[in-house]
Amino acid sequence: MERRAIIFHGTGGSPDICWYPWLAGRLAARGYAVEVPHYPGINVEPIATFLPKVLNGHGFDEDTVLVGHSGGAALLLALLEHVDVTVAQAILVAGYCTRPNTEEEPVLQQGYDWAAIRSHVRDIYFINSRKDPYGCDDRQGRAMFERLGGTQIVRDDGHFGDYNQPYERFELLDQLIP
Repeated sequence: MERRAIIFHGTGGSPDICWYPWLAGRLAARGYAVEVPHYPGINVEPIATFLPKVLNGHGFDEDTVLVGHSGGAALLLALLEHVDVTVAQAILVAGYCTRPNTEEEPVLQQGYDWAAIRSHVRDIYFINSRKDPYGCDDRQGRAMFERLGGTQIVRDDGHFGDYNQPYERFELLDQLIP
């Protein structure tokens, strides 16, 4: 089977900002079929109506790698709970499972079936920063790690890319994906 990678941008983002194009190019050069979809509805539309669009818009199999940033990482929790296969790997960058600040978070479900999520991914990473300005910090990563296992990586890198934080390359992600 062909290896596939899907990179989900964060709230208000697009496929052509921060490290997404760089990572897509690195993975494509290694033989991955890479998708970096544009979903303006991430964290705008309620997850109950948004998730079916994502599930129907992509193919998922045992060779799929999922990468999500911020709201895109939170989306991965719902996606992994409801996908009907076990994917190879998921990397949640600046991810969160509860409201990280005072903003509404339509991407979050009311609750999660953590066992289902764990059963649908072979290898899972949580990369969070102690200095995340939006609250998508190491405590959020720890909360997911405690429920799902995997690997938690804590850095001091802000939000790993934002309107005021250029982050054009993300070498760590390139190293984590085989």
